[in-house]
Order: sequence, then structure tokens, then C-alpha cells
Amino acid sequence: MIAAALRLGPLLLASRSPQRRAILAQLGIEFEVVHPEYDELPMTDAEPAQITRAHAAGKAGAVSAQAPSRTVLGVDTVVAVDGHALGKPADAGEARRFLESLAGREHEVHSGLCLVAGGRPYERLATTRVRFQPLAAEDVDWYLVSGEWRERAGGYAIQGRGGALVAGIDGDYTNVVGLPVAALLDAMGEAVR
Repeated sequence: MIAAALRLGPLLLASRSPQRRAILAQLGIEFEVVHPEYDELPMTDAEPAQITRAHAAGKAGAVSAQAPSRTVLGVDTVVAVDGHALGKPADAGEARRFLESLAGREHEVHSGLCLVAGGRPYERLATTRVRFQPLAAEDVDWYLVSGEWRERAGGYAIQGRGGALVAGIDGDYTNVVGLPVAALLDAMGEAVR
């Protein structure tokens, strides 16, 4: 599938995420970053998985409209607990509330992915279940001081210090980081068929 993906030419990544850039670079997939002109408006009545799909398609569509002959990748990730989406915390207080709500429990990480190739969208959804360790107040304090919670869905980064908060996962680890590789390769494979 990687060889097929490379035939798509350099991707336009409609994302500001350094994690997504790192994963694409690790895979050896050529890409350019384009900041999408897309506002992620709150979708309070939607299911978390629907939110990610809509935002991924919105990001990809915004960039594709500017470069219709290019292959564009849009991705959006949310953490969901009790059916409610936890996006990126606005401040340390909200990050604390997020982490406390996840402590000792299982939650889901949903990533919507939209690859636009040849003017056609190829959409995927990846879901990973994550179990958090029980966390004492001092554990949350330790994590918040790192600042790693900033710009992270759910207020943590599994690939960094946040890995210490996690007891286990069921599903794609790269999805929790922010770019589900299996879903991406599946969409790319379909696009080149």
C-alpha cells in the first residue's frame, strides 16, 4: 500500500498538527503543509465520531477548493468520554478537568480522515479505546506542569509524558497520536485503484 500511496504524488496536508507531519515523514510520504481556511465550529448535537468526520472533510474540502488538481489530506481527532467530545483544552483548568474525567476509565479516540484525490473524497473513521491509569491530584499536577496538554485533543499526548497516564489501548496507536496510519493507507490504496 505504501508504494501505491507514493504514486499519488506529494500530499497537501490540511493540518497544523506537528504529530501528523511527523507520522507522514516517518512513513516517507512526501507532503506539503497548507493551513486550511476552515473554522471548526462547535457541533454540540453531533456524536463525537460525526464531528471528526465533518471537520476532516471540511479541512480537506477547503484546501482542495484552492488546489483541485492536488491530493489533499484532512484529519480531525477528538477524545470522547460518556459520548461527549473533548477537544483541545482552552487552558490548564480545562485540561485538569479533562484529565480528571479520564482518570481510571476507558475512553475513545476518534479520527475522521478525508483524502481528496482526483476530485473524489475517500473518507475513513478510526476509533481506538484507551484506558487511563487512576490518577491522584499530584499525577495530574505533574502532567500539567509539562505543558504537553496544550493543543492536544483530550488534554494529553500518548507519545510523550502522557504515555505514563495510559494503562492500555485497544486499536491503532497512531490514531491516538493524531493520524491513523491504517485508515490513511486504506484510503490511499482505494484512491489509486
